[in-house]
Amino acid sequence: MLLALAPSFTAYADFALDVLNWLYVVSIVAAIIVIIGENRNPVKSLAWVTVLILLPIVGLVLYIFFGRSIKGLRLISRKNRQKLTAAARPRHAHLGVNAEQLPLSDESRQQIRLVNHLTSAQYFTGNDIQVFTSGRDKFDTLKRDLEAATDHIHLQYYIYENDRIGREIRDILIRKAHEGVKVRVMYDHVGSFTIDAAFFKRMRREGIEAHPFLKITLTKLANRLNWRNHRKVVVIDGRIGYIGGMNIADRYVTGDKHRPAWRDTHLRITGPAVAALQYSFAVDWNYMSRTLLAETMPTVGDYDTQATEGVQIVPSGPTDQWSNISMVFIKAITLAKHTVLIQTPYFLPSDALLKALQSAALAGVDVRLMMPRNPDSRLLRLASGSYIKECLLAGIKVYFYEPTMLHSKLVLIDDEFVTTGSTNFDFRSFEHNFECNALIYSREFNKKMRAIFAADQRQCTRIILSHWRRRPLVTKAFESLARLLSPIL
Repeated sequence: MLLALAPSFTAYADFALDVLNWLYVVSIVAAIIVIIGENRNPVKSLAWVTVLILLPIVGLVLYIFFGRSIKGLRLISRKNRQKLTAAARPRHAHLGVNAEQLPLSDESRQQIRLVNHLTSAQYFTGNDIQVFTSGRDKFDTLKRDLEAATDHIHLQYYIYENDRIGREIRDILIRKAHEGVKVRVMYDHVGSFTIDAAFFKRMRREGIEAHPFLKITLTKLANRLNWRNHRKVVVIDGRIGYIGGMNIADRYVTGDKHRPAWRDTHLRITGPAVAALQYSFAVDWNYMSRTLLAETMPTVGDYDTQATEGVQIVPSGPTDQWSNISMVFIKAITLAKHTVLIQTPYFLPSDALLKALQSAALAGVDVRLMMPRNPDSRLLRLASGSYIKECLLAGIKVYFYEPTMLHSKLVLIDDEFVTTGSTNFDFRSFEHNFECNALIYSREFNKKMRAIFAADQRQCTRIILSHWRRRPLVTKAFESLARLLSPIL
């Protein structure tokens, strides 16, 4: 009897195996069709097709997790977006004003028009901006502002550590929630993945609304693992806003086990531009909590109209039609007449950005790139190092910051334009992360940031091409291998 059943079982197993093989082949072919149909950069598309053909199993897994595009995904409905936009219109914004009427350089007016067309981000005048390069100063000021809140606190960070500064801020938020202040906290689930869930559960028990952005679950692992909300935005009572590169972590105050306090840049903004920070937070909050925050948009009468700084707030993310901040950087660099200053913890530029920097330097523009000697990731250090020779050959001046980890994200162009925020000069920030930057159009502010850059430069070692070429062959080999992973690091 068993012998009689054996042939039929074997035939069934062979049939099932054939079906699985055909399904697998169909999956590979379908993935290739999708890649081609997306009309991406042909080099990137060809790379994915090659991987799928040569390493079909590994390639399919990598593509599912790291290769797909989510452009066009709506974080907020058109109706809700219109409500938020209507609520975020202070009288002091230059809404509908022709950029040619602004008392700025032609280059700045071009930037303003570009950003407005990319994201509808408005140009806000009448802002006051305080710059922090010390984590201790930033968090001391932030804690005072949080303590003074009377209506609401909106706090969004990529990383929220359960350490001394994290617990101090948590306890302030809990006290304010008990006082009746509406406290909303958003953190990136991947960025804060190592934090014990009990830390945020306590917040919720104490009356704080706390949500992870793109929470990773087994069923949504492939859909969310590669997308990070890297923004660091705080809005207090609709009147005070923070934006920059610092997460909530002791490393910005006391350092870590390898180095002293990290060097970073953060801004405190008061004025109409806070409405744009509120808007950015509200869009993300709507996506995660399905609630609309139009009622918490700032009112226009609360601002000091004596302030003068002009600001645009530019969000960017993988759901946008354009790579917003990447395009802003490209335009700013190509418009540069005499100076381009860049600070970044990691330097993994797209081909377009690298060519823009090289073209500027070859045209006689003073292009300076500053990055940490020893960043917090060895793999990113190797990948960044693979681009340095190409920069030096074009005449770009490269500096390694020596004292500690340089985590600042700064682009300064000529005498008027400055941008800083959460965006690193790398593929991940430009294509895979949700980022937010402030663009400041001001000669006075530009001068202030130029002085900060010069002070940092005095603590740097300039890299000379002849010395850089003497690196060990094994280091160069590892850099080249790490560079291949640049688009997904």
